[in-house]
Amino acid sequence: MRRIDPARPPRRPGHGGVRAPARRHRHGFTLVEALVAIGILGIVALLAWRATAAMTDSEARISAESRHWQTLDAVFARMEADLGKAIPRAVGTPAAQGMGGTAPPLAAQAAWSAAPGDAAGDTVLVFSRAGPDSIDEPGTAGQRVGYRLRAGRLEVLYWPQLDNPAGTPPVAYVLAEGVARFRVLQLADTGAWSARWPLAGAAAIPRGVRIELALADGGVVTRTLALQ
Repeated sequence: MRRIDPARPPRRPGHGGVRAPARRHRHGFTLVEALVAIGILGIVALLAWRATAAMTDSEARISAESRHWQTLDAVFARMEADLGKAIPRAVGTPAAQGMGGTAPPLAAQAAWSAAPGDAAGDTVLVFSRAGPDSIDEPGTAGQRVGYRLRAGRLEVLYWPQLDNPAGTPPVAYVLAEGVARFRVLQLADTGAWSARWPLAGAAAIPRGVRIELALADGGVVTRTLALQ
């Protein structure tokens, strides 16, 4: 028989001395909390999108700017190569229509000819250049080359040979677009700069040139070259 301790209260039947498990309270997001979380995620996504778009636009602008300056570098390199080979050789061009079916007489054109070609003062430059022959329009013993600005595009002109008895027009190639102004100044023996050439009593080829390109975006590029 089990002894009953009178000092210990009797156990309740059915419990067997085992405690009932405590109830666990489950916590979830309320509607307000969910809306706040969605709003925060939307703001973060918007900021990330704007940052990505800004980086993409910046990269595109930098690439376009780099291509633009590479084009200008190529233009000046080409002009420097042509101008550095200028020769004091005048050329013959048709002066007037011949009479009675005879060939028109030839008029001498200066070896270096530069003058404003429009109301804005943009230069039209034409000169005689020695070989080697041009890749674009090869000549046999030198070539007549020119530069001009037309409709915002800087063009290089090539004649088939130095003398042009038939009055053949030149072939034009676009070197750069978005050009607002093209100026060429010639350096005389006196040290003065002139927008026109030839000058009375001056050499056939100037001592140097100063080329100025004003771009449509407001930038101005100037290059000075020594010829003699």
